[in-house]
Amino acid sequence: QVYLVESGGGLAQAGGSLRLSCAASGINFKIYTMNWHRQAPGKQRELVASIDSGGKTNYTDAVAGRFTISRDNAWNRVHLKMDSLKPEDTAVYYCQTKARGRDVWGRGTQVTVTS
Repeated sequence: QVYLVESGGGLAQAGGSLRLSCAASGINFKIYTMNWHRQAPGKQRELVASIDSGGKTNYTDAVAGRFTISRDNAWNRVHLKMDSLKPEDTAVYYCQTKARGRDVWGRGTQVTVTS
């Protein structure tokens, strides 16, 4: 069974920083692309950042230059460092991968940014 468990969410002020982590189990972590998505109240879930097995990263325009995705293959973890946070970054953040032909999601972690 594949499990993804997020941590590190919480409350931050605008301009502040948070670091999210996602712990993966049940997969050969290092070969999979890992993704962070978010869903704000009343909005569709959106892909925020991705990192492939070679470490290549991609970001949605709204977070490029402020967020940094990274991975630690020794510990089967993917991280999302969020700097210069804005109130519009408020959302539930989800870790996701596609393993063995199936999308696997974590339960999410809430990030709330106050102005």
